[in-house]
Amino acid sequence: MKRVKAGDVSLGYREWGDGPIPVLFIHGNLASKDWIELSARWFPRDLRVVGIDWRGCGDSDRPAADKDYANYSMQQHADDMLAALDTLGIARCHLATHSTGGIIASRMMLAQPERFGRCLALDPVTPLGLKFDERGIAVFRAMQASKDVTRAGMATAAASLFLADSLTPGSMPTFKKGAAELQAFFDRIIDQTYSVAEGIWFGTPHNLNIEYTSRELAERMSSLTHEHLVLWGEMDGWIPAADVKQMAADMPNCRLVTVPGIGHSMNLEEPALYAGYFGAFLSGIEI
Repeated sequence: MKRVKAGDVSLGYREWGDGPIPVLFIHGNLASKDWIELSARWFPRDLRVVGIDWRGCGDSDRPAADKDYANYSMQQHADDMLAALDTLGIARCHLATHSTGGIIASRMMLAQPERFGRCLALDPVTPLGLKFDERGIAVFRAMQASKDVTRAGMATAAASLFLADSLTPGSMPTFKKGAAELQAFFDRIIDQTYSVAEGIWFGTPHNLNIEYTSRELAERMSSLTHEHLVLWGEMDGWIPAADVKQMAADMPNCRLVTVPGIGHSMNLEEPALYAGYFGAFLSGIEI
C-alpha cells in the first residue's frame, strides 16, 4: 500500500502506467481509487494515472469529524488532492473524476487553474451541488448500520450489472448472467465502502447540501474554462440529467455525452468502454 502526505493526513494512492502524461483520478463518495482498476488494463501507454483516496476512504487516514464536518468539505478534499500532487511532484496533470469527485475537481481547477489540462468527468456531481433531505440522510444511516444495506445501495451505482427486480427495496442485488465474475471485485469495494469514516457517511451529504444551497460554486461555472468531457449514463439514478445539462450549458468548454444502457458507474459497468473514452480524450494531449 502506497501513501502520500497531504497536509495533516496521509492518503492512500495507486499508479497505473509510467508514461509522460500524468492524470489524477478522483473517485466518488463511499468509493476509492480502486474504482478505476477494471479499466486500467486498457489505458494507453503514454499515460501515468494516479488514483488517490479521499481522507476517510480506502487506504487513507480517517480523522474524527468536526462538529460541522468542515474537515470533510469539498474544499478540504480539493486541498488534500492539491497537497498530495505537491508531495508527488506532479506540477501539472489532466483530471479524471467520478461522481462527487467532479465537484472536488471543480474546486481544484478554480484554486489553481494553471495546474490542470483536460477533465474527463464521469457522472459528476456538478458545481450545483446536490440536495439531500432527511430521507436521503436516513439511507446513509441505514447503510452505515448494515453491510447488506450498503451492498444494496451501492448496487444502484452500477445498475446495469444487476437484475432490475433485485434492486427493489428489501431485495438482495443479483448480478445479471455473465456479470458474476465481478462478484469478488464488488465484494472488495463494498468492504471499502462499509469501512469509510463517519465524516464520509454524513459529512459528504451535509457538505453537498451546503454547496447546493449556497450556489457559491454554481455561480462560478463560467470561470471553469478547462476543456471538459462529461459522460452521463442514461440509467444514472444518482445524478439528475438536468444538472449535467446545465453544467454543459454554463461552462464555456464543456461537452456532454449521454451513454445508453449505462448507470452511474461506466468504470465498473463497461470498463473497456470507459477506458476508450479515457484514452481518446486524455492520451496524446501533452501537459
